[in-house]
Amino acid sequence: MADQARSPDPRTAPPPPDPKRGNLRVSGAPSKPPMIPWNTRRFLMILLVLFLLNWAIVAIFAPPKERIRVPYTPTFLQEVRDGNVKEISSTGESVKGEFDEKVKYEDNEAKNFETEVPTFANRRQLSQLLQEHDVVVNARPPGDRSLVETLLFSFGPTILLVGLFVFLARRAASGAGGMLGQFGRSRARRVEPSTQTVTFEDVAGIEEAEQELAEVVDFLRNPERYRKLGARIPRGVLLSGPPGTGKTLLARAVAGEAGAPFFSSSASEFIEAIVGVGASRVRDLFQQAKEAAPAIVFIDELDAIGRARGGGNTFGGHDEREQTLNQILTEMDGFESGAGVIVLGATNRPDVLDPALLRPGRFDRRVALQPPDSKGREMILRVHTRCVPLDADVDLEQLAQTTPGMVGADLANLVNEAALLAARRGHQRVQRADFTDALEKIVLGAERKVVLNEDDRRRIAYHEGGHAVVGMLTPLADPVRKVSIIPRGQSLGVTLSTPDDDRFNLSRDELRAKIRVSLGGRVAEEIVFGDITTGAESDIQQVTRIARAMVQRWGMSEKIGFITVTGQDGQSPLLPGAEPASDATQELVDSEVRRIVDQEQEATRALLSENRDRLDTLAEALLERETLDEADAYLVAGIDRAPAPA
Repeated sequence: MADQARSPDPRTAPPPPDPKRGNLRVSGAPSKPPMIPWNTRRFLMILLVLFLLNWAIVAIFAPPKERIRVPYTPTFLQEVRDGNVKEISSTGESVKGEFDEKVKYEDNEAKNFETEVPTFANRRQLSQLLQEHDVVVNARPPGDRSLVETLLFSFGPTILLVGLFVFLARRAASGAGGMLGQFGRSRARRVEPSTQTVTFEDVAGIEEAEQELAEVVDFLRNPERYRKLGARIPRGVLLSGPPGTGKTLLARAVAGEAGAPFFSSSASEFIEAIVGVGASRVRDLFQQAKEAAPAIVFIDELDAIGRARGGGNTFGGHDEREQTLNQILTEMDGFESGAGVIVLGATNRPDVLDPALLRPGRFDRRVALQPPDSKGREMILRVHTRCVPLDADVDLEQLAQTTPGMVGADLANLVNEAALLAARRGHQRVQRADFTDALEKIVLGAERKVVLNEDDRRRIAYHEGGHAVVGMLTPLADPVRKVSIIPRGQSLGVTLSTPDDDRFNLSRDELRAKIRVSLGGRVAEEIVFGDITTGAESDIQQVTRIARAMVQRWGMSEKIGFITVTGQDGQSPLLPGAEPASDATQELVDSEVRRIVDQEQEATRALLSENRDRLDTLAEALLERETLDEADAYLVAGIDRAPAPA
């Protein structure tokens, strides 16, 4: 990846490092004490150290008295008679005291002792004996600790623990500007211009989106050109499109081209269980961006917090999400005209966003990213293969034509899988066969080592042969690229059909052709074996989906007419406030779906019955070779390949 050399711009160059604070200085920001990062292990270690410190203080300044346990008779009574007992104190049957001179008992020697008075002992005689030898009998309960010791043992750990929490709370409050502390600080990752190497050269296949954002880049580079004419750059740009189309990559490329700091964060990172944390993080993020202006703030998966408000419950996590959204709306609307901060948002569901986000002054420019066409896929493949040594037989243009519907992430994965296969096979360069096998692995699934009996193999061969023969003989059907009875992924066999070129609009006849190809496997089983199996589950799902969409969404049923019965996802209502379809309409929809499927099933049965010999030949070839490529499949079936449209 070649990087473009740029001369530093004094407006966008980062400030020189502060020798007192290292390389983390932000222009215009007040000096803040370094925060202690939160870590559970570190917190537990601090607690352990505090308890050890408390124990050490007690051990040094109030060590426990060394005491030996002696028997009541003869040791204790004998020491009393000898006048060696200085004082005693008792609690119940326990007696503790102190000798005048150390006494040794069982290899232990000490002046402090304890013993037990048996219940049958004559306490009156013991009292007289103690009085005769001037033994002091204490009135207070026996104890080894003084008042200082008791306070240390009882309240020392609590005082230390409370002090720790007070210390952490004050540090957090001084560092984050509030009681939320570290929780309220933004977790956005900041990328400096010097480390941002992604540019528009690394983005391919979405030229229209690049042109939309070129104006944003030019404003960040040359803001005075627009300001002197009274122009205002859009404060927010919403990038929408299917997953993998390059929304995040395009945002990074904008930052790389503009040479501006890039703050990247996911919308879900703002949300916490504590209400108010999300709004605090939003304030902190935009404050950092304003201090580093001109800068770019990128919020990925914006729909996580940007969904339309006002639905149902407003407590708990829902309330926290709305507070976070309100703060984003306030921050974007509160930008000064010369703030130099542009917000880029990315989402897969722009239809669920709150209208307040999409009004002018917030996300007032929308850039839709669509899956690339054949030429765009070729350009993307060239970008991802710049560092991959390719063999001479690799044709990226042809490879792009065989990958319709793939987006940038899919193509990057394809190149990586091909390189991994080439490395495992010991190739010096990635060959065409590596790309072909990698594409089969991604589209069809990895091969499974499943041992099938002959009856199952034969049934699978006729099932896949039925798909292939119908696809070869049905006008407007996608050409058959590969037929295999090798188990892959969740399927026991696969028939791969892809169009010769990108299709963005399908006619009714083309949709009916897709239904026929999907029905070919089940119908072939019925004709050959006279019964059916569970192997057509995915075919049934696809047939139902296409037929129901024809009736409900695309107005391809004469009885339903030019109306829509369902939303784009097949479940959501059409528009807010729209009336749902009546029961009679739903029954009519079901009957029309049934009619379409039954008609195509009868047509498929007639087609395969007329071409039973071709079905048998293709099935036998599959049983023998297991996999047939496009040319071999058409040759074995005796069917001429229809020429590709010009």
